[in-house]
Amino acid sequence: MRIAVLGGTRFIGRAAVEQLHAAGHDVLVVHRGHLEPHDLPPVQHLHCERADLVRHRGELDAFAPDAAIDCRALTRRDADVSLAALPSVARWIVISSIDVYRAFGALNEERETDPVPLDEDSPVRPERYPYRGRIQGMDDYDKLDVEDAYLPRGAAVLRLPMVYGEHDYQQREEFLLRRVRAGRTRVPFGAGMWLAGRVYVRDVARAVSLVLQDPAAGGVMNICEDRTYSMRKWSEMILAAAGSRAELVRVPDDMLPEDMKETGTMSQHIAATGRKARAQLGWITSDPLETLRTTVRWHLDNPPAEINMDFSEDDRALASV
Repeated sequence: MRIAVLGGTRFIGRAAVEQLHAAGHDVLVVHRGHLEPHDLPPVQHLHCERADLVRHRGELDAFAPDAAIDCRALTRRDADVSLAALPSVARWIVISSIDVYRAFGALNEERETDPVPLDEDSPVRPERYPYRGRIQGMDDYDKLDVEDAYLPRGAAVLRLPMVYGEHDYQQREEFLLRRVRAGRTRVPFGAGMWLAGRVYVRDVARAVSLVLQDPAAGGVMNICEDRTYSMRKWSEMILAAAGSRAELVRVPDDMLPEDMKETGTMSQHIAATGRKARAQLGWITSDPLETLRTTVRWHLDNPPAEINMDFSEDDRALASV
């Protein structure tokens, strides 16, 4: 199969490209050219900004993709541009997020609205643009807008929770690993009872591959681990994977350092279920103990270029108890 991947060099897209190449597909990675991993499989590349995709219609038509995977559509305009540039593609797979659910909106507003686990029939947010005024450059972000553009085209929409694994540029384990690197033996921590869905990046890539193999696969699917560890247990697992004996010390929520806030009291759980993907695709998830070990080892071997070594907030929190 000939597959165009929009955004395939960083994290989720990269894992998908590696999976598809290993399965023998012919892959074209469409990206800006800002990141050229030396160890990416030998696939074709098309360098362009998304806004300029239509100008490269000739090159896209020459590749003649049977399917396309959009890993980086963040706004309605992103989706519209892709659909205009690839009008003849029959199979679309779109990476979305569980932030479309009403429960996520409630979390942002420090309310509780929904039971967990969230499934594909759980209510979505009634309001749009969850990061408007909160995160710079994200005023028009909304995966609901993206889904509204793609679903009428028969796309398979994969809603993802927190994704962890190698090459994660969000560095989801760094809130603990920076303390491990600094040799900290006591870490200020909240109650740690929050339940947030997770999935390993290579399990996402396998879900993408399975969707491509199933002509009937379409609509919305949650791609996530069905069993969710609490924030405290997950943090203990991160420390164990890093070989650290650091103690998680319970401190009041108002004393938690900024990067430890999610270990405190959270208004709404956002754990989700992937039962639909399991039943429809035969998709299974890896052992989270092993995938977390792999993830932590990779991030310890590939530390961020800049590491915050200021632990004054930690010291104040620990002194409070």
